[in-house]
Amino acid sequence: MVGLWGQGGMGKTTLAKALYNVVFRQFEGSSFLANVRETSKGCRGLVTLQEILLKVILLPKQRLIVSNVDRGINLIQHRLGRKKVLLILDDVDDLRQVNALAGEGMWFGNGSRIIFTTRDKHLLTCYGIDEDHVYEVKALDADEAYELLSKHAFPTHQKLEIRTDLVDSILNHAKGLPLALEVLGSFLYGRREHVWESTINQLSRIPNKTINDVLKISYDGLEENKKEIFLHIACFFREWDSKYIKKVLDSCDFEATIGFEILIERSLISIERGLLQVHDLIQLMGMDIVNQECRNDPGRRSRLWLYDDILDVLSSVMGDCSVKAIVLKPSELKEICIGPNAFTKMKRLRLLILHNVYNSFQGRICLPNELRWFEWPGCASRILEFSSGPKKLIGLDMRESSITVVARQFKGFQNLKYINFSYCQSLTHLPDFSCTPNLENLHLQFCKNLVEVHDSIAYHDKLQVLNLLGCSKLCAFPKVLKSKNLRDLVIADCTIFERFPDIPHKLEGLKELSLRETAIKELPASIENLVSLESMNLGQCKSLESLPSSIYKLQNIKSLKVWDCTNLIEFPKYEDSANPCMETGLSNLHSLDLAGCNLSKVESLENLSCFPFLRKLYLTGNNITSLPTSINRRDHLSDLVIANCHQLQEIPKLPPSLNLIWAEGCKSLKNYGDLTSVRDFVHRGLTVADISALDQVRFSLSPL
Repeated sequence: MVGLWGQGGMGKTTLAKALYNVVFRQFEGSSFLANVRETSKGCRGLVTLQEILLKVILLPKQRLIVSNVDRGINLIQHRLGRKKVLLILDDVDDLRQVNALAGEGMWFGNGSRIIFTTRDKHLLTCYGIDEDHVYEVKALDADEAYELLSKHAFPTHQKLEIRTDLVDSILNHAKGLPLALEVLGSFLYGRREHVWESTINQLSRIPNKTINDVLKISYDGLEENKKEIFLHIACFFREWDSKYIKKVLDSCDFEATIGFEILIERSLISIERGLLQVHDLIQLMGMDIVNQECRNDPGRRSRLWLYDDILDVLSSVMGDCSVKAIVLKPSELKEICIGPNAFTKMKRLRLLILHNVYNSFQGRICLPNELRWFEWPGCASRILEFSSGPKKLIGLDMRESSITVVARQFKGFQNLKYINFSYCQSLTHLPDFSCTPNLENLHLQFCKNLVEVHDSIAYHDKLQVLNLLGCSKLCAFPKVLKSKNLRDLVIADCTIFERFPDIPHKLEGLKELSLRETAIKELPASIENLVSLESMNLGQCKSLESLPSSIYKLQNIKSLKVWDCTNLIEFPKYEDSANPCMETGLSNLHSLDLAGCNLSKVESLENLSCFPFLRKLYLTGNNITSLPTSINRRDHLSDLVIANCHQLQEIPKLPPSLNLIWAEGCKSLKNYGDLTSVRDFVHRGLTVADISALDQVRFSLSPL
């Protein structure tokens, strides 16, 4: 069993027909059942298909009457069970179709082949077809597309000169879709340049009906919720980050995770490098569906994305409005005039995103309480307000706005999950967030005048992400940290931040902690309560003088960065951790970066109970004179960087696992241990860049 899967108009049926014509003579019987989806809709749909299958393979003289589907199944199994059969089921969209016509694939004799064409990949996997036997029919490449267009657009019996830019415009519009190339090529067959120009201008606004009708079949087969998700993506979110849009759509009561999966399986969208992608013609089809809701009145449509349409609706005085979502993201700054009651008439409005837009109206704007996601970077916060009563807002993004202390504004926002106040230079203090019990993400990057974080943050049960990157005036932070679900905590580049809070109880949520370039002098011993921590960054903490020995109890940490901490003169000894039950310290640490510190020795490296699975060790620019001899028993070590350790005198025997050693600038180096000749390096799979000068030695893995 083989599946041909792809979006409408991609050439699945054409490919299946070509394959059928090549191989059908190798079988005792063969049948190409076309348009299974359409044919099966009738009252006797599946029965009709069963009769066709039996008739074609058994020949007309053996024609059998099929009274119902179950009778048809029995006849197919009985009459075809010993025959080597080629069966192609074209355009299937329901398991009932394949179950009635092919069963479990065991109805036919040895050597039989069943080929399906479908727009729904999930149907193939549900039927049990192995992933390796599902072939995705993709768009034509540039040369193939040009060849197909030329075949249909240019008469062979006469010379027709068409400007290259016009041909390129048609190719760009079709984006390799064979159906579009055939339809447009046939329409333009033998026509002059002015017709090509007119056609191109029209296609940019109104999709071709023949192409659109084929593409729309995939949309029509979706459930209502999935249709809404598709229309949002087609109208607004092409090439937006998929994870971000999932949060936006979920806030509007859509189940985006399963929605994305189904839309991908139906070939309506794809996710490439984390971005949502939609074929140009499918996007145009989605936009046309929305425009068809009311061609002449944008206020009667569910979604608005064009500047002129939005301006028209906002300036209208109509009593009722059908708009559910507005997303405006012009390429250059646009002026818009939003009156105080422009949104109050939009009772159905759930999503409002305005980028690169400024409001010329100076008064206050009232937002509807039904709004779920509000995003307007750079807006003047003083002009925004909601109606009285509970609000349903879940996402609030007011980056680069003039927001200040917002305590009263958060009352009634019980559902709020995501707040982004990054680059808000007027923000000096954070309000009490206990009135937003569902808050999960709080982004405050580069709020350069933020001085104080309210104590309520430290006790917030649902908070997962707190990002204070670049808050250079931050000095007041809660004295304890009890947010049990906190996953990512970033207090990096906060240059006067001095004290990290105590952690009185185990926090099993925190995985990422960054305190890079802060003024902290030490970490509390209670750091050991960050039991799930996987990464900690203390780079460029110039005031850091010591690390607590309790750091060895962080058994899940994989990466520890303490680079350029120039006042750190000693890494804590493992013996000082005083936990007899702990056999190893930092047992999952893979990368340890101590470059640019002031260490004269690293005794913990001598003890193989410390970080036994260490892979990467960075000691650049320290005052060490030697490396511990036990380093050759670190069987997982792959990278060792000891460049510019000016007092280092010898390199001991190194482990066979080592892939890279960088010792450039080690001016006092006298002894290479067992690395005494180029032959030794080659024997170990290592090469030497410059071994002639003792102050510049760099070894790196390279194929011999």
